[in-house]
Amino acid sequence: MKSITKERFLEIRHQTEHICKSLKPEDVSIQPAEFVSPPKWHLAHTTWFFEQFVLSKYQVDYKVFNEDFSYYFNSYYNNVGKRVMKAERGSMTRPALQEILNYRTYVNKQLAAFISKDISKEISDVIEIGLQHEQQHQELLIYDIKYIFGNQPSFPVLDYKVQLQAEHQLQEFLKIEEGVYDIGHDEDSFCFDNELGRHKVYLHDYEISNVLVTNSEYIQFIDAGGYSDFNLWHAEGWDFVQNNNLKAPLYWYNVDGKWMHYTLNGFVEVNGDLPVSHISFYEAFAFAQWKNMRLPTEFEWEVASRQFNYGQLWEWTNSAYSAYPNFTKEDGALGEYNGKFMVNQMVLRGASVATANNHSRSTYRNFFHANLRWQFSGIRLVK
Repeated sequence: MKSITKERFLEIRHQTEHICKSLKPEDVSIQPAEFVSPPKWHLAHTTWFFEQFVLSKYQVDYKVFNEDFSYYFNSYYNNVGKRVMKAERGSMTRPALQEILNYRTYVNKQLAAFISKDISKEISDVIEIGLQHEQQHQELLIYDIKYIFGNQPSFPVLDYKVQLQAEHQLQEFLKIEEGVYDIGHDEDSFCFDNELGRHKVYLHDYEISNVLVTNSEYIQFIDAGGYSDFNLWHAEGWDFVQNNNLKAPLYWYNVDGKWMHYTLNGFVEVNGDLPVSHISFYEAFAFAQWKNMRLPTEFEWEVASRQFNYGQLWEWTNSAYSAYPNFTKEDGALGEYNGKFMVNQMVLRGASVATANNHSRSTYRNFFHANLRWQFSGIRLVK
């Protein structure tokens, strides 16, 4: 496992600010949808996490920066106390951005000095969770900035490059033999608690694509009437499509018969060679049905992942997010991190171009509700 050093702590903390370097003050408080958090909130919440779970608990005579910040910037930790509800985060014009940046500077200085001391494994483990948590928020921050910018008529460009690449491989279906396989994390490195409870699963023979579904393939689905054929959809997915009048992936627009979409690099024509992205589970499932194929289970994905490249997009699986055998959660607030979300969500595997460096592994279990599309998500098929 990586060691906790002042240099690593500050590098990860500064990366969060680097993502935001081209944002204007007007960009940082807006919340155009309930599932989006304002950039200013991310900057503050990740700071509060270290203050709440490390400095306030372990640093003798630590003085919190602002007593109200625990209420403003707690996310979902009921054990810690009351909080501003997520849908109301965008209503907070105060504290102002500069005060949040001052807060980050204050906590960074305090924690960097604290790390320089001889700290116990217990404290080191909590700091590690804080760093991993911040890297998760770096990715969420990119999702949220893109959604904020993607709902602006000017389609701003972010001065932080997040770019998909064409895979340039002939599609092959990799054959995985029937058998019993080990699933879950078992290395001497960091993982989240939802990856633990290593266990065996039995898999039938299957074949999995070595590449992701491309934009051109998805356009064929659209042109074939995929969004108007209820036979392809779950009932819930069909209701979602109808109620939201969906005709294409998120950020796509048909302009004079040509598909255009918003990227963080601007409003551009859809490149057919790139992997299709910003897809809900409902859409991924319907596309697979149209192709007379299916999505992999998370276990099929994990076993096969040694044989293909992943990391451009989080890949929907056909597995509901639930606990592994012998899953346990910590007592108290940190026990709320993953376990309480194990209902009504689907697992995604891999990583994306928005994922922080050194923050992906084959056992990583991401999870979102089936309707969400603002994350960098894509499709890999199984037959």
